[in-house]
Amino acid sequence: NKNLFCIPKHYEEDLERVFIPHGLILDRTERLARDIMQDMGSHHIVALCVLKGGYKFFADLLDHIKVLNQNGDKSVPVTVNFVRIKSYC
Repeated sequence: NKNLFCIPKHYEEDLERVFIPHGLILDRTERLARDIMQDMGSHHIVALCVLKGGYKFFADLLDHIKVLNQNGDKSVPVTVNFVRIKSYC
């Protein structure tokens, strides 16, 4: 039920229901960061963000990786790059 969520007024008329709650998305993003850290071991991570739509997810994912890097027993180097792609070329 959309009444269980805080929805900005300008979306109220356009939104029928919420399929995936924000907290669940954050939880899965953290789980993905843990999986990446486990799979990569001590290898250098090169993170590539596709602009513009992926930036928020990318930033959240890197935040989780950063926390795991700081709190873990080993620190894995991470390089960040961005690419912009046109869908109609």
